[in-house]
Amino acid sequence: MDSKALYQTLTRSILFAAATMVFLWLLLQVYSAILLLLVALVLAVIINHPVGRLEQRGWKRGWAVLAVFVAILLVLGIIAWIVVPIIAQQLQVLVKNGPQYAATVQERLAGWLKVIPGMEQPGPGSPAAAGSGLPSLAQALMRIGNISLSVLNGVLLIIIVISMVVYAVANPRPLAALYFSFFHPNKRDPAQKAFKEAAVMLSGWFKSNLIGGFIVAIASVLVLSLLGVPGAWVWGAVAIFAVLVPRLGFYIMAVPPTLVALSISNTTAIWVAVFYIAMDEIMADFVMPPLRANTMNIHPVPILFMVLAMGAAFGFAGILLATPLTAIIKAYYENFYENRLPADAALPARIEAIVYRKKEQ
Repeated sequence: MDSKALYQTLTRSILFAAATMVFLWLLLQVYSAILLLLVALVLAVIINHPVGRLEQRGWKRGWAVLAVFVAILLVLGIIAWIVVPIIAQQLQVLVKNGPQYAATVQERLAGWLKVIPGMEQPGPGSPAAAGSGLPSLAQALMRIGNISLSVLNGVLLIIIVISMVVYAVANPRPLAALYFSFFHPNKRDPAQKAFKEAAVMLSGWFKSNLIGGFIVAIASVLVLSLLGVPGAWVWGAVAIFAVLVPRLGFYIMAVPPTLVALSISNTTAIWVAVFYIAMDEIMADFVMPPLRANTMNIHPVPILFMVLAMGAAFGFAGILLATPLTAIIKAYYENFYENRLPADAALPARIEAIVYRKKEQ
């Protein structure tokens, strides 16, 4: 290779590396926007299913979209009218009595830890237990301003996401054409099949979590109300969203009410913990598998890995998107790689050999 060709190769390599670094830097700067786009696309795929069924029955696309969104708003409005005032009232009680609950729980935990040498809690008069004092007026105003900006920012983001979902569902054909433009014509058949399978899994994920979440929420409200745990409706609402987080959702919905129950009595806390453990086992073994049958046939290990990876990279939003992304990856992996492999009649025997460490014949 002469010096001119070597110079051109080095120049192209440096430019390619610089462009890659700039592209990765841009992705890092706009990753939150990409997450919101993924959320909007997942919602659009889920909502497009009932809209498409209405359109196939003779409805015009616009009227079908309007009917589905009106139905969603009506359901959300009825739930908000019935539930939100109760949740708001109980949340105020929890916030008002929060310091008292925390002090009682700390006192009980300190009593338990006394039996362990070196685990005694510092007394109320010790330097470790001394507070730092109330914030100044300027700090309080700054915190109020930051909270107000966060609320406005959240409302704006919600409006943008809803707008993207509406436009995507109302006019999906240009987006579908854009999707197929990323694939060579020879690859568009598996691309079409993979998208349809991913859409089925996403719909199954949404339906199963919605049904399971309401079952868990109703059971939580009933049992916690019978046990006299404050904020039963609040913990029921938390349970609906906790179901969206695989495996980790159990701790999100079980730990806070158990700690509040501990401020009442040890017996109440034990009964609350037993209830959540039993409900988690029943939901995981008997209720959720039939709901997710033939829609999300995914092993728990890839889901948990995606939860850890997406949570570490993008926080709580990444955790919520972990399961849908796992379903999408599974659909495209099967159609673009696994289904193209030659048939292996000995595959079951190979799997058994790995599982049971069988020696080769």
